[in-house]
Amino acid sequence: MPIYAYKCTECGFEQDVMQKMSDPLLTECPSCNKSTFAKQLSAAGFQLKGSGYYATDFKNSGSKPAEAPACGTGACPACVS
Repeated sequence: MPIYAYKCTECGFEQDVMQKMSDPLLTECPSCNKSTFAKQLSAAGFQLKGSGYYATDFKNSGSKPAEAPACGTGACPACVS
């Protein structure tokens, strides 16, 4: 579910709101009760729920990435030239 950033142009109140994409936009500021509450243009955050999701968003497969060859072995780009 996306998390949107809202800001009131009248009083400057800011709030992050978790809402469905199909939910209507919020317009009334919870702080000053004026209709100047608007969604900010930003990268939307989201929250994964349910089984099968990891806290880091990626499964740790346990394999290590390949290491670059050590210099002096003749296999690195500096030794080849």
